[in-house]
This record gives sequence, C-alpha cells and structure tokens, in this order.
Amino acid sequence: MDKGKSMEKSNIRSPYSVIFSRYATEKSAMLEGLKDADSNPSLARCKLPRYVFLVNRESNKNEIAKALEEIYEEQKVKVVSVNTINMKAKKKARRRNAREGQSKAYKKAIVTFEEGDAIDNI
Repeated sequence: MDKGKSMEKSNIRSPYSVIFSRYATEKSAMLEGLKDADSNPSLARCKLPRYVFLVNRESNKNEIAKALEEIYEEQKVKVVSVNTINMKAKKKARRRNAREGQSKAYKKAIVTFEEGDAIDNI
C-alpha cells in the first residue's frame, strides 16, 4: 500500500465554506469606489476594483481566488491578487458579570479584480 496516498488529506472545500460574506464598512466602500474616482490624479490611477470579504481562517490565497471566481462565474470576474489580514480577538467588558469577554477572531481578504470587472450584488 502506498503511504503517500493514504496520508494525503482531501482539501476540496465548497466555495461558500471558504468565502463567508462581503465585509461592508466605510473603508471597504472607499476601496470599492476608487475605480470610479477621477477628482484626484493619484486616485485616477486606481483602475482595478477591490473588494473586501470575510473568509475562513484556514483558507489560503489560492483557495480564496478560486472560490471567488467560482461564486461569481456568471459575471466572469478574474482575480488578479488577494491580500489577507488575520484580525485578532479584542477584549470587551461585559456589563452583566465582572468577567471580561472577547470578540471573535476573523480573517479578511482584500481581493483585486481585473480592470472592468465588478460585482454589484450585495
């Protein structure tokens, strides 16, 4: 029996288990709007659209890119680059008890698409 095949782990995931949702904040909205900015010459050079997503903490950049292209294949988007950020849990005070609580840790992905590509459904 071949040891390599028996030890091999299956990493096939659903694209919806890799990508959880779009991350909607003021900063992410600003990143999405840079492709349409013409007022400032330095902003006018940013023609590639960028979107922010909440992703699975164990997923890597290649899995994120493949999952996004699979989810948005109807709109024919092509991922150029993926930048990831691991956000640590923040400590929070709880009012009911004297104990401290904390928020959950999560991972964000800032995804850059090719020029002209866009996803407009939220």
